[in-house]
Amino acid sequence: MQSRGISQPMGRLTKISALVNIRKARVNEVKGQILNALRVCRGYLSGQTLSEQLGTSRVSIWKHMRSLKKDGYVIEASPRGYRLVSSPDLLLPYEFPDLEQRIHYFSQIGSTMDAARELAKKGAREGTLVIAEVQTRGRGRLSREWLSSQGGIYFTIILRPKMSPVYAPRVNLMAAIAVAATIRKAFGLKAELKWPNDVLIAGRKVCGILAEMDAEMDAVNFVNVGIGVNANNSVARFEKMATSLKDALGRKIRRKEFLCLLITEIERRQPLLMKADLLKEWKRLSATLNKEVRVMSLGEEVIGQAIDIDVTGALILKGKNGSLRSVFVGDCIHLRE
Repeated sequence: MQSRGISQPMGRLTKISALVNIRKARVNEVKGQILNALRVCRGYLSGQTLSEQLGTSRVSIWKHMRSLKKDGYVIEASPRGYRLVSSPDLLLPYEFPDLEQRIHYFSQIGSTMDAARELAKKGAREGTLVIAEVQTRGRGRLSREWLSSQGGIYFTIILRPKMSPVYAPRVNLMAAIAVAATIRKAFGLKAELKWPNDVLIAGRKVCGILAEMDAEMDAVNFVNVGIGVNANNSVARFEKMATSLKDALGRKIRRKEFLCLLITEIERRQPLLMKADLLKEWKRLSATLNKEVRVMSLGEEVIGQAIDIDVTGALILKGKNGSLRSVFVGDCIHLRE
């Protein structure tokens, strides 16, 4: 959990930017409605029918169709109307009904965390999402590089939990639980959690989570949670102890459906942030508890048996002499299975 400075009031340029974002959100919403109508229709759908259904002009429909084709959608046009032939494997805003206005999409970006920070400081509402197909400067904890190649799922969600900053690490736990639960429900794979913020399949990392906080002394302004899932990209040749959902399943996944399920799981667990049930679920899914671990924390090496986590999410280690110690941050290595 990294802390950042305090947000500033919106200026004139920020308000203009907000208006631009509202217009983009409206365009995304209309594109989503067009795609939904085309998918529901078994044959051709006329421009006139679409115009009447959406309450917009036929010229507007034509412009949106042209834009969708540029995005990679194959749409057949004939005197009878339009027919959707195929869709690209892209996490475009209009692929997520009812979420279009919350999504900021980039085919390529330095880091979704950087973009989300600027949006959060400008007052973006809770649940705002920054999604990228590729990150050129993706990062994990301690500013390490996170490989963000085509085929993965990379996004940051802006949260504004009502909690004391001391409990903010629980947001990390909640996000990790949501990822593991989604993988288990969608694919039946035994996804487990490694403290503090990794999701594993068969002991290999499939997802990393990074949270950055902006807070005052007694209140959290926002927590941005960055999530990187190795989905349809192969990473084993770059990271020996990593895997992807494609490699674990032996086939590609439907990224759009997975991300939609994951967002639902995150939203479902947000009310549990300050409840004991959150910690119980994390412990049930943990691959770290009851193992001998080595944690590099603030330049110090701590070795012991991981026996529990406390109410703030700190890992409790038991040394060979029976002494207990809480570790709040650090890199955790499992020494023995």
